[in-house]
Amino acid sequence: MIKNSEIIEAYNFRHACKIFDAEKKITQENFETILESGRLSPSSFGFEPWKFLVVQNRELREKLQSVTWGAQGTLPTASHYVVILARKQKSMKFDSKYISHMMYDVHHIPEEMAEKRRTFYKTFQESDFKLLESKRATFDWACKQTYIALGNMMTTAAMLGVDSCPVEGFKAKELEDIMAKEFGIDMEEFGVSVMVAFGYRVDEQKPKTRQAVEEITAWYE
Repeated sequence: MIKNSEIIEAYNFRHACKIFDAEKKITQENFETILESGRLSPSSFGFEPWKFLVVQNRELREKLQSVTWGAQGTLPTASHYVVILARKQKSMKFDSKYISHMMYDVHHIPEEMAEKRRTFYKTFQESDFKLLESKRATFDWACKQTYIALGNMMTTAAMLGVDSCPVEGFKAKELEDIMAKEFGIDMEEFGVSVMVAFGYRVDEQKPKTRQAVEEITAWYE
């Protein structure tokens, strides 16, 4: 079993690395482990509203760089660069083909139980969280879940001694146009949630600064 101190050490190691050693590459085994930690991440109802695009092609990275102001140093130098897509209302609505696929083909739920679950999910979307009031509400809900996968991937990377940098600094409309034209993504079904670069640092990080645990935690016993 991993030690408590080793977990905290990984979190102290992790930082938003803005430039990587372009000559140093992550091994296939390590990167597959990073991806697997994303795949195995939890999601609401277990519906996995994400897709991971690993962009290694230099020409495609240059196209991304043209509309991603937050990755000017990482896109050219990262060993691996991942665009994380989130599903939109088209496939996340309770009566969509995708939800049926997840329940029947992935979760292998019996039909009677699946329909009860669909009814519960419908109530959750319509009443509990009011996710169907706008397409943006559904997309934002799916994006929140992709950040669970993002966090797990970055933590796994840190435990393997691999650096990372999450990227939100992009022009959303222009980026989605590139996704449709250059990547063949159906942007009625997906949107770009966040991106993340992986590699090995060039410069040492500054000491981590955070609020004290007493300032951010309240106990009710």
